[in-house]
Amino acid sequence: MKGVGAVPSPFDCYLALRGLKTLHIRMEAASRNALAIAKFLEGHEAVEKVIYPGLKSHPEYEIAKKQQHGWGAMITFYCVGSRKQSSLILENMKVFALAESLGAIESLAECPSLMTHASVPDDQRALLGIDDTLIRLSVGIESCKDLVEDLKHALQIALQSVNDEKER
Repeated sequence: MKGVGAVPSPFDCYLALRGLKTLHIRMEAASRNALAIAKFLEGHEAVEKVIYPGLKSHPEYEIAKKQQHGWGAMITFYCVGSRKQSSLILENMKVFALAESLGAIESLAECPSLMTHASVPDDQRALLGIDDTLIRLSVGIESCKDLVEDLKHALQIALQSVNDEKER
């Protein structure tokens, strides 16, 4: 055990086993929500591009359809505008929580250029495809209607900001 690292306590093991019993149900709910949200985002004028394997527009859709059981709960999208608009989206979401560590049962959001990759120089981020408008969502099991409304509100504020900038 010394060469491998920490050993979980019996209680930690119990919690892990308990969580595994409902994992499939939670993943089905999160995946169902994510597909609905990805479709919503794909049709919104404040969104330039959506990356989600459950969308037919995804380049690997056919492969994912054959290999996966569900589409997963992670969505990447690019908003219109700049860093200002991605910040506005994150600031104005109330159901989605701001987080760098994604993958919980609650819905989480992050903008890598402002958070996880903020210390990476702009030119390096550009090589990685991480620009200031990229937002990642980890969709949870909350009400899908609440999640879509939350995004709709935040995206509308960002879109209004873009329109205001054009009028100046």
